[in-house]
Amino acid sequence: MQTPGTWRVSDGTAVPFKDATSAWADAAVDVLVDVASNYHSFITYKDLAEKVQASTGIRSRSQMRNWIGGVLGQVVDRAAAEDLPSLTALCVKQDQSVGDGYRYVLEVAGLEVPEDLDQHAAEARLECYKYFGAAIPAEGGIPALPPAIITQRRRAKPQPEPVAALCPTCRVQLPSSGICDNH
Repeated sequence: MQTPGTWRVSDGTAVPFKDATSAWADAAVDVLVDVASNYHSFITYKDLAEKVQASTGIRSRSQMRNWIGGVLGQVVDRAAAEDLPSLTALCVKQDQSVGDGYRYVLEVAGLEVPEDLDQHAAEARLECYKYFGAAIPAEGGIPALPPAIITQRRRAKPQPEPVAALCPTCRVQLPSSGICDNH
């Protein structure tokens, strides 16, 4: 028997997509609060999508990328309505960046969109950790970029040119031997 596009796992019955995304958004809040309880943790869209489908018992044939943004949009709206920190800052793409969808968080809050969305999200994650009871270091913790973003930025930084060694007498660049050819 072919299941509908979005269905309840327990009995295979169709679930209207709007109802499914509402259920997934409620489940996403719970998952993200759990993530926020662990200092410097985050979750990928893919893992969040799997967790919300598993916890609600509602699945979809639609690819995750076609519905996760709508679910996270509902989470943003709920967080704003309940005066919660930005839970969606905890959710990252496979490359560990927040992606352009994170701009919606800033728009809802009436904030200017910074050039560095990942840094803003790191600061918002720190607020989540504090608000939801993560064990924060005594000095108050720091906003941290995910490891893959740190690595990517280190690789992208231009490496400084090595300073050429000069002969102390004639001020000419020394050859690789370190011995001036003029002396």
